[in-house]
Amino acid sequence: MKVLFIGGTGIISSGCAPLAVEKGIDLYFLNRSQSTRTTPEGVTQLMGDIRDPQSVLNAIEGHTFDVVVNWIAFTPNHIQQDIDMFHCQVGQYVFISSASAYQTPPSALPVTESTILDNPFWEYSRNKIACEELLVDAYRKSKFPMTIIRPSHTYDERLLPFDHGWTVVDRMRKGKKVVVHGDGTSLWVLTHHKDFAKAFVPLLGNSHAIGDAFHITSDELLTWNQIYDLVAAAAGTTAQKVHIASETLAKHDPNWGPGLLGDKANSMIFDNSKVKRLVPDFLCTHPFAFGAREIISWYDADPARQVIRPEAGALQDKLVELYG
Repeated sequence: MKVLFIGGTGIISSGCAPLAVEKGIDLYFLNRSQSTRTTPEGVTQLMGDIRDPQSVLNAIEGHTFDVVVNWIAFTPNHIQQDIDMFHCQVGQYVFISSASAYQTPPSALPVTESTILDNPFWEYSRNKIACEELLVDAYRKSKFPMTIIRPSHTYDERLLPFDHGWTVVDRMRKGKKVVVHGDGTSLWVLTHHKDFAKAFVPLLGNSHAIGDAFHITSDELLTWNQIYDLVAAAAGTTAQKVHIASETLAKHDPNWGPGLLGDKANSMIFDNSKVKRLVPDFLCTHPFAFGAREIISWYDADPARQVIRPEAGALQDKLVELYG
């Protein structure tokens, strides 16, 4: 099976590519080759800019693909370009959407694929919904062979689960207080990218996945208090938490607000039964206690990776002073 990843070196795709190659897939990347992640051995690199259609046509000239996966489509015009380019030329087109597209806050848990898509807080999610609607319409009208995948909070060794990144860990290690949204008891799901890959790769070329949507997440449920504590323990310290209402945080930082109110502030539990029907052996084996240690080890391996954002630290200081 010949598969094209548009992108391929991001957080999630970097977990899927090695497994795809291991499973015997003839894998190609189409990107500008500007990532800090290396292309895995066994992957063929095609140089092109997906935002420039002619560049893409030049890059893929002479190639046909059984599956095309677009990891970096965010708006309907991105999707329309792909529909125009790959219509009648691919057996399956996979769009990476987002679980943040689901009703926010959810009216019922666990969330299933039939949960309505509606996020009034975050433009990113609304754009993903619009992309999905365009693909569903293309499938209904012309049987464009689409599959929609909705990851939730998927991470690798480089991604801390906090919006302020390493600044939070630095504060923990210095004994400073750190801000946690709400009371810290809302439930959240963190999925290691290698676990995500175990469900994702078997969907490639799977005829039962065409015309349908699936989310892929871990079944491990953690409170945000637990998430902060696990990262702190991995960093050899403790988390002195200050709990502040998400709405208050959004007022103090409009950049923090949309992703918080439109995603992390709400308890999210996912029913993965649908994808498990197609991939019966899907099992997540990387609990976040392991993932947190992996993340801290990666940052500690090179102090240059430990980037502290002064504006984030100043905001945390201000919030702690006001509400701590």
